Amino acid sequence: MPGCHSAVAKTRALPAIWLVTDARNDERLERTLRRLPRGSGLIFRHYHLEDKDRDARFASLTRAARRRGHLVALSGTAGEARRQQAGAAYGAARSLHAGPAMMRLVTVHSLREIARAQRIRADAIVLSPVFATRSHLEAVPLGPIRFRLLARHACVPVIALGGMTERHARRLRWQRWAAIDGL
Repeated sequence: MPGCHSAVAKTRALPAIWLVTDARNDERLERTLRRLPRGSGLIFRHYHLEDKDRDARFASLTRAARRRGHLVALSGTAGEARRQQAGAAYGAARSLHAGPAMMRLVTVHSLREIARAQRIRADAIVLSPVFATRSHLEAVPLGPIRFRLLARHACVPVIALGGMTERHARRLRWQRWAAIDGL
């Protein structure tokens, strides 16, 4: 496909299942990380914490995740992710367009954002919301058909997010997915 690139992600297998952190699931994160299949992924957001507390929580969860061979992505710029020794950076294309070469997971919600993610050479995109979600009650879900139509335009791996559970992943027939509450 034109505009596709050789991704940094090829140096490490991209996990199929991702746990996304949030204030709502904070107290059970360590337990959930232990239950995930080895080599899964953790997307650390924790926007609710002040910088010092966020850094400490990130360090703690990173240690727990790495013990299970999980890849850790930090929500922020690529530079911040590199400084925190994350395995990847996670965020919107505008926050990940520059910085050190590292794996970048770009959040997208539309065809325009998929194109933008590909222009900045994202290694994977996180397409959402697939189903209704408590995280963004006002968001209109894509649904399985629209999700698949949009995902076809990506020339990098697509991670489904938004109301995802194991059951929804099977219904969607999609290998890569992420969840906040659904794990």
